[in-house]
Amino acid sequence: MRKLLPLIGTPSGSHPGGRSAMTCRFRCGDACFHEVPNTSDNEYVGDIVAGALSRRSMMRAAAVVTVAAAGAGAVGVVGAPEAQAAPGGKGHGHGHGHEHDKPKGARGLRFTPVAPNTDDAVTVPEGYRQNVVIRWGEPILRGAPAFDGDRQSAKAQAGQFGYNCDFLSLLPLKGEHGRQLLVANHEYTDEILMFRDYDPENPTREQVEIAWAAHGLAVVAVEEDRRSGKLTAVNRHHLNRRLTATSEFRLTGPVAGSDLVKTSADPRGTKVLGTLNNCSGGTTPWGTTLHGEENFNQYFGNGSSATDKRYGIGTGATERKWERFDKRFDLAQEPNEVHRFGYVVELDPYDPDSTPRKHTALGRFKHEAATVRLTHDGRPVVYSGDDERFDYFYKFVSSKKMRHGNSRSAREHNLSLLDEGTLYVAKLTGDSPGIEIDGTGKLPKDGEFDGSGQWIPLATATAHGAVSHVEGMTAEEVFVFTRLAGDKVGATKMDRPEDIEPNPVTGKVYVALTNNSNRGVGSNPKADEANPRHANKHGHVLELTERWNRPESTRFAWSLFLVAGDPEDPATYFAGFPKDSVSPISCPDNVAFDAHGNLWISTDGSALGSHDGLFGVATRGDRRGELKQFLTVPNGAETCGPVVQDRRVLVAVQHPGEVDGATVDQPASAWPDGPGTYVRPAVVAVWRADGRDIGV
Repeated sequence: MRKLLPLIGTPSGSHPGGRSAMTCRFRCGDACFHEVPNTSDNEYVGDIVAGALSRRSMMRAAAVVTVAAAGAGAVGVVGAPEAQAAPGGKGHGHGHGHEHDKPKGARGLRFTPVAPNTDDAVTVPEGYRQNVVIRWGEPILRGAPAFDGDRQSAKAQAGQFGYNCDFLSLLPLKGEHGRQLLVANHEYTDEILMFRDYDPENPTREQVEIAWAAHGLAVVAVEEDRRSGKLTAVNRHHLNRRLTATSEFRLTGPVAGSDLVKTSADPRGTKVLGTLNNCSGGTTPWGTTLHGEENFNQYFGNGSSATDKRYGIGTGATERKWERFDKRFDLAQEPNEVHRFGYVVELDPYDPDSTPRKHTALGRFKHEAATVRLTHDGRPVVYSGDDERFDYFYKFVSSKKMRHGNSRSAREHNLSLLDEGTLYVAKLTGDSPGIEIDGTGKLPKDGEFDGSGQWIPLATATAHGAVSHVEGMTAEEVFVFTRLAGDKVGATKMDRPEDIEPNPVTGKVYVALTNNSNRGVGSNPKADEANPRHANKHGHVLELTERWNRPESTRFAWSLFLVAGDPEDPATYFAGFPKDSVSPISCPDNVAFDAHGNLWISTDGSALGSHDGLFGVATRGDRRGELKQFLTVPNGAETCGPVVQDRRVLVAVQHPGEVDGATVDQPASAWPDGPGTYVRPAVVAVWRADGRDIGV
């Protein structure tokens, strides 16, 4: 039995996955404890996938060479940003990894896996090094002071790196050797860990304004030390930038100017102050970044309409009490303000004077990710999940072609690509009779969980207007109340669709579904062929193949790729790879690809008793399904990001020390700077000590 992380307060086991109550409060407003917003009677894609060892995959697995055992010689960092040798503990599986054996695996994954652990450290494989790139509160703009946790101010925070990173992107800086441009989301704040003696019932204006400034986005130049491999922030670079909950954003696309988004402060319905709860995102082929506004509902109080309820907006006061200090967060006074959040934001990191755009044509919901793949004729297709139990995943197909080059006209044209096109929602159908799907993980008679799917059009935006494809809803209503449009057309209910990433090598699309402990429980929807297990606490990953491998197709095939959990559990599945030779994984969240086509998965709320981490898994060849843990994060933290380059991996260590009962004076973690210091979310870089490519 694996050792559980000791908690200060309520056991995390009482919350979805391995999350603490504190995380649930501050990140998503206790979404999993509220009534499920989706009460439609659509078919549910349920709990069946686990244990799906098909006859074909069993035959393939028999020929696979066993991977080296996890855990030999991992190294961690406790209380300091520099990597120092520390034992890693025993790994999972029955192999016998030795420190001097050359690790086996798919190209890009040839490292000795890190063992599951509960160390208050970032633990990386033997032979790898790490450093903290940048922490919450470090100054990045001219005039911003150094971080002082006991002397915080909103003005200082607006020039400093924000709180709780999620999505990360690294972009090239031409003409600046060894430098890149880091773009980061600052998803949410945890005031209990930010301020001493914080009173949740009576926050001060200064605390609220600091929190506003700690939300949003950051752009910061980073520089590599060629001798050591470290990556560090470049203070006061001319491209460094902070965008906060009070910065100006521009509404574009079919909803801009609509009566649904007009407020007393913005009677034209085109200018929004701030972006909130930016979770995962994407990097575009034309050099901008996309940022999904996810759990925006929790910031708005006194909701009353049916659409407010469908979006999980409460009828009373909010946790943070922001509505006391700005009426736009009080829906009794400004009912349309919430309609201006829940979009995909596009930022041009190379133009520090530009106004970021909220693209309404991509729909309004809890956007998790916004990843881009181009059609053969150069039109972008954007995939995005709605991170809610029993909600949907979507794609947007632009009608405009990308222009190449960096001229002003090309960049301006490309910034409009996501304003015209068609928004679709996914409907999945299994190929086995429903009677064979009982939610226990028992395979149907054909030996596989797979099927077909269709992209159902919801609305099309053009330069001359927009057209709805949903009976009874106008186009503006579809784009603002996208969840209701998905309900009406019978989209498939999923288990918290998180990051969605197209494989740059094969074109297949991977959907991370984090968990859903409510599936099949009580009157909630039950299992069908696309999602595994009732009371699914570990999550799974689906693999989609667009028809003819063309992203604009309206048909696709899908199959089970991975069902998470302890490999010793018969209801888990690793694409047919031998389960005694893989790392345990729970609650897949952010995903990314390396140049070899391997899928890298970061986890959120592991329900296995070990800390969250980053995992790599081969998606093709004889080692398809070989999953190996690359790192773990400290007490209470979630692994976010990630960015996987040839010679470096970046992760955001989000909410370290966020354990029930923890405070500034009684911290649950000493990361990253050791005892007696503030626990600070940060970005970490990992590289090979010998300077060679990762995992080769």
